[in-house]
Amino acid sequence: MNQDPSCAGADFHTLVAARRNFTLRRLHAPGPDDAALVRLVEAAAHAPDHGLLRPWRFVLVPQARRADLGQVFADALAERDPDCGQEALDNARDKAFRAPCLLVAVLRDEAGPKAIPVAEKLVSLGCALQNLLLAAGAEGYASGLASGAAMDSPGMRGLLRLAPHETAICFIGLGTAATGKPPRPRPDAAEFLSSL
Repeated sequence: MNQDPSCAGADFHTLVAARRNFTLRRLHAPGPDDAALVRLVEAAAHAPDHGLLRPWRFVLVPQARRADLGQVFADALAERDPDCGQEALDNARDKAFRAPCLLVAVLRDEAGPKAIPVAEKLVSLGCALQNLLLAAGAEGYASGLASGAAMDSPGMRGLLRLAPHETAICFIGLGTAATGKPPRPRPDAAEFLSSL
């Protein structure tokens, strides 16, 4: 389902320039249906991948498990700040219910036949994320990335069933933006492109 006709069928440079990161609380229904989500994840799979390890995966957090995620957020907060209070715990739980479609990006740093540095695995994950975000924009969905102190908490590791060689990196929210967002200033290429 296309939510933003201005991005549908747009050329690559238009898509990149139109991409915005929305906080997850600003993402509302509708989000991608099952078929659209598969297309977005398939786009991610075209990321560069030294050693063909696919050193990343995505975990969908369906609506039926959002309360479990909310409890993980609350437990992690209580562990960090035992005096945080009920309002703070309720706000932490509420974070799990933002964005109609919620994924977690997981880095897989498993030893393989080739010694691929973790930095290259992170680059592959970053490229996979950008592919997914651009594909979402092409289908008219807004998106946002979020992380936080709970990402590596024992509760999060247990909820996501992470193996010892896996790390939860960030959340990816997908949906429809409640309001538009102006572009942020972009630096001139001369500020980050140099020559030997």
